[in-house]
Amino acid sequence: MRWIFGYGSLVWRPAFEHLERRPARLRGWARRFWQGSTDHRGVPGAPGRVVTLVEAPEATTAGMAYRVSDDVFEAVIAKLDHREKGGYERRVVALEAHGGARLSALVYLAGPSNPHYLGPAAADRIVAQIDRARGPSGPNDEYLLRLERWLRDVGERDAHVFELAAALRRRRAAPRDPRASDRPPPG
Repeated sequence: MRWIFGYGSLVWRPAFEHLERRPARLRGWARRFWQGSTDHRGVPGAPGRVVTLVEAPEATTAGMAYRVSDDVFEAVIAKLDHREKGGYERRVVALEAHGGARLSALVYLAGPSNPHYLGPAAADRIVAQIDRARGPSGPNDEYLLRLERWLRDVGERDAHVFELAAALRRRRAAPRDPRASDRPPPG
């Protein structure tokens, strides 16, 4: 049996065969909306933003660990390699599962050297991009809000995700100047 760790859309839509799923945490990594998506939540020339992991010694990322049978593991990995083809690479990490169990799991992350990496930006700039991006898997805001909902439903906190979701709601509640551009603010 092998484990796969999801911390973005895999927490609510794994879309692969698994025997069990457990809430788990990854220490030393932080979830950030720093990866561009031109194949799922955006398109070439108008990328969306999705999460990746960045090393952060004091951070902990909550997610979901999926146990996959050895019989289907290679097929699941082939499917995930295709799903995560936009700059993600595989890495083996040590997880702490609910109940204290230690698990070795495969995780996909996208670092600064990949061509779709967008990196850090001000929250209002990230949110402006998320608010207008659409791709084959749906609107980018759905990705952000579903991730926020999952975190709240399982009782986890993620300051970065919660800040962006709150900023998105403020942006939508603010009156729009019809003369204003829909481009993100500088910075």
